[in-house]
Amino acid sequence: MLRIGVLVSGGGTNLQAIFDAIDSGKVRNARVEVVISNNEGAYALERAKKHGVDGLCIAPKRFADREQFYRALLNKLEEYSLDLVVLAGYLVTIPPAMIARYKNRIINIHPSLIPSFCGVGYYGLKVHEAALARGVKLTGATVHFVDEGMDSGPIILQKAVEVLPGDTPEVLQRRVMEQAEWIILPQAIDMIANGEFENC
Repeated sequence: MLRIGVLVSGGGTNLQAIFDAIDSGKVRNARVEVVISNNEGAYALERAKKHGVDGLCIAPKRFADREQFYRALLNKLEEYSLDLVVLAGYLVTIPPAMIARYKNRIINIHPSLIPSFCGVGYYGLKVHEAALARGVKLTGATVHFVDEGMDSGPIILQKAVEVLPGDTPEVLQRRVMEQAEWIILPQAIDMIANGEFENC
């Protein structure tokens, strides 16, 4: 059974997609052990509670410096003996010590087709604003392993989504979530839980 920790900063729609996929059997041999947010007001923590999963806030502002925050985060993850850490809209830089500790065991969902619109400064609505400004006809989402770079780790899955005339960043964001993110993030977790990487 793959033991998962999910790190989130906001509403937790990708977290909900993971819960739904586990409940429906689309994700096999995996369960979420803990949800951690850097934001105490994150609705994702409420989603965790409703699902009977520990939901914790570990916020940088509660610590004297980043180093103490990172140590607290890593220590908390260690308590749960996790096999996989999922970044599902987590807007905090992951420290090198955590990447080293969970080498090839941290994955992230990014709302574009990497290498487009990724890296420093590309998060949330900014990704979709950039895609619309560039005039691309296709965008999408990418699940990738996390390494020391920004959105630079090996790609696991990608799914394309059409950009339609009249799209606003908000409308495009919603379509990318519904047609790509909520599909490929659970799919990647299922593949990892069941040793199916040779198929991707």
